[in-house]
Amino acid sequence: MKNLFEEFPSREDLLDWYSKNGSNMVHDVNGHFHTPYSFSAFDDMRQVFKMAEKENINILGINDFYTTSGYEEFTELCDSHKKFPLYNIEFMGLLKAEQEKGIRVNDPGNPGRIYFSGKGLDFPVDEDSSAMKTINYLRSESLVQTREMVEKTSAHLVKTDLRLALDFDEILDSLTKGMLRERHIAKAIRIKVLGQFTSDEERRNVFTSIFSGKECTSELSNFTALEDEIRSKILKSGGPGFVKEDPKAFLDIEEVIKTILEAGGIPTYPVLLDDKNDNFTEYEKDMEALFIELTSRNIYSVELIPGRNSFDRLKEFSCYFHDRKFIITFGTEHNTPEIIPLKIDTRGGKPLDEELKSISFEGACTIAAHQYLRSKNQPGYINEDGSPKIDQLDEFIELGNAVIEYFLQN
Repeated sequence: MKNLFEEFPSREDLLDWYSKNGSNMVHDVNGHFHTPYSFSAFDDMRQVFKMAEKENINILGINDFYTTSGYEEFTELCDSHKKFPLYNIEFMGLLKAEQEKGIRVNDPGNPGRIYFSGKGLDFPVDEDSSAMKTINYLRSESLVQTREMVEKTSAHLVKTDLRLALDFDEILDSLTKGMLRERHIAKAIRIKVLGQFTSDEERRNVFTSIFSGKECTSELSNFTALEDEIRSKILKSGGPGFVKEDPKAFLDIEEVIKTILEAGGIPTYPVLLDDKNDNFTEYEKDMEALFIELTSRNIYSVELIPGRNSFDRLKEFSCYFHDRKFIITFGTEHNTPEIIPLKIDTRGGKPLDEELKSISFEGACTIAAHQYLRSKNQPGYINEDGSPKIDQLDEFIELGNAVIEYFLQN
């Protein structure tokens, strides 16, 4: 697969071109969405680009769990649709000290568990690298757990009806692109029940049976709510299909960061921030303490999913970390069955203001410059010791702006 930046001009020529041809436009960005290569609201990746065209989003960031397998298709579509690509990945890891103390990080239900992203990974991917060996190992360990979940769930379902039996390989082949997750199992159950039984009364009776006597409370036509209910009652802790995650599938955060750096990326902490009741996790409730914690690990990049957050909280947080030279990006995730817009809004549909859009665009520019330089076999935004070049942040924003404009115009 070709490197999209291999025929770009040198840094000096690119900046000269931009001084004459740049638009100074602040482009809309979606820097974090999942695709069918992990689990996604999208049936196929082309759907992302149709929505991006309609919503005028020119910068897109793929961000699948434990895989870069979607990068090639993503690149082809970015090239043909003129959407600038950000090559990202997401991990689940552990902060063991926080786990022991019962401190929630950015998973509100599991103390110590941490979601963590890498931004601007190298592409084309070096499949023989130590980073890819680690990523492939994590993916295989995740599949071990979900295979056991399918087997336990299937045994439970056939007690109600043999036609509800599940097959791991069938789900893997029909519903995934190689990464089978818990949500795929819930989707498979929903498809089985709605497909095998014709009347809503029959379907509800079946759900009551497989929910161990608890009635189905979701509308059968609301697939998102129905699959969430299936997960809650069958696949989560206490459910008949639940399988405890093997610690081998979780790296310590230091190992996650090491893997991201080896893959050429920028370590990035996904911030949960406030929920609808203005609650925060213990790890995130104090911005200054979070700043100290992240920078102690050389983390100067954060991302948020603004649809979860109030406008005021998002603005306060983003400005605080922007003033402290952090890369800040926003996304939508799209890792549930619900199709929502790609355009970034805060909770309740309140749009970003111009300052937040600019902060998001600057973050994308920094990642773009990092990708461009790495593709030219030059040092990117991260020093050899893993620290970021925060004293050169403005230069990276300027260069990234030129990289994005050159891509979009040529």
